[in-house]
Amino acid sequence: VQLQASGGGLVQAGGSLRLSCTASARTFSRYSMGWFRQFPGKEREFVAGVNWSGDRIAYANSVKGRFTLSRDNAKTTVYLQMNSLKPGDTAVYYCAADSNTVVVHTPNWISYWGQGTLVTVSS
Repeated sequence: VQLQASGGGLVQAGGSLRLSCTASARTFSRYSMGWFRQFPGKEREFVAGVNWSGDRIAYANSVKGRFTLSRDNAKTTVYLQMNSLKPGDTAVYYCAADSNTVVVHTPNWISYWGQGTLVTVSS
């Protein structure tokens, strides 16, 4: 499975960005999908995850209420709408897919990673 992430960029604090991740797999609907982020010198951390059907979604406390995760199985794409962005959200964001977990929530149980997209939030 190949994951192609896009949508990163530079935005001012309080602004919004939408990340997209498109998967090559025709069996996309079998995968739990999610987003992780990595700060310089830090481990990759969970941001949000969704189950195969889209009706179970989990968020990290740090983004709850500001970020919204959704998926479109017909387009084999998952989206992360990020609102009210803060400088502390500046990181490289990675799309992830796993077929063995209900909702991805840890970087240790990921089958496939996207290439990462940089989000920079200026103050």
